[in-house]
Amino acid sequence: MSDTGERPPRRPRYSGRNPRSFGEKYKESDPGRYPETVAKVLASGKTPAGSHVPILVEECLAALGLRAGCIGVDATLGYGGHAARILERITPGGKLLGLDVDPLEQPKTAARLRALGFDECVFEAVRSNYAGLAKVLAARGIEGVDFVLADLGCSSMQFDDPARGFSFKTAGPLDMRMNPTRGLTAAEWLAKVPAAKLASTLHAHADEPRAADLAAALAGRRFSNTLALAGAVRVAVAGLDGEAVDLTVRRVFQALRIAVNEEFTALDALLRVLPDCLKSGGRVAVLTFHSGEDRRVKKAFQAGLRDGVYVELSEGVITAGPEERRLNPRSSSAKLRWAMRA
Repeated sequence: MSDTGERPPRRPRYSGRNPRSFGEKYKESDPGRYPETVAKVLASGKTPAGSHVPILVEECLAALGLRAGCIGVDATLGYGGHAARILERITPGGKLLGLDVDPLEQPKTAARLRALGFDECVFEAVRSNYAGLAKVLAARGIEGVDFVLADLGCSSMQFDDPARGFSFKTAGPLDMRMNPTRGLTAAEWLAKVPAAKLASTLHAHADEPRAADLAAALAGRRFSNTLALAGAVRVAVAGLDGEAVDLTVRRVFQALRIAVNEEFTALDALLRVLPDCLKSGGRVAVLTFHSGEDRRVKKAFQAGLRDGVYVELSEGVITAGPEERRLNPRSSSAKLRWAMRA
């Protein structure tokens, strides 16, 4: 008790075995307070909530041909796992631009990299979609860079936070926007979309075999949260077995996320401007997690090779090995391709 007779405020406690809030349930989302929990989660082969384990790191670094003094771009900064390792390779004398549209996570990542000793002379965080790569470089008077990395996977901290609306594990607003300050939410998009367009989206973005039936059941409806949408999908495919139903729900959420964020449109724009953003001998590496993404990257690189824009490509796709897949199951669908500028 203090000299004034007042009791000091009690320290917040972890509230029981079944806490309701995201921050309480997943203590590993605060690694500073719970380092032991983070270590246990990593050791079990899972990704700590609110963080992100970078995928195919060594393979990406090798594909980019990094060396001290290189200037380049991490076009999808995310949690900064790849960026931190890149910065280690290009210093001294190098510079990395880290692009990201997420106004919530980008400042945290920038602070994380600053804490590792990478100041403004070495690293600059830029609020931009990767489709704006050419404009970002032009604004800084950079005619070409030595490398570009684009990891097209969503960051785990976005998926794990129910408030972002990417997952149906727990209830959250049906949002799904990478930049929650712009564009329509997934709920708004679904409420406006015609059934024909939704069917086309489900087929093109998720290879959904029941696209037409699902579109008829979902298009034009307003869903209150992520669980409400997941429940409606389950009702629409009630005749399937449990595993097939869950897979259908995942495909619907994936297709909506791609549509809401116009991910394929942005990727097409990036692939068009990439050659003009690289120096001669510059390298680009792209990590994809969806067949539609990989097809676009493969075709763009092959076309560039035929046209003499690129002089070398990776031989097929590079995938995670058994040990990485065991330690980080989210790496299982990753495909890496790289190309070298003529």
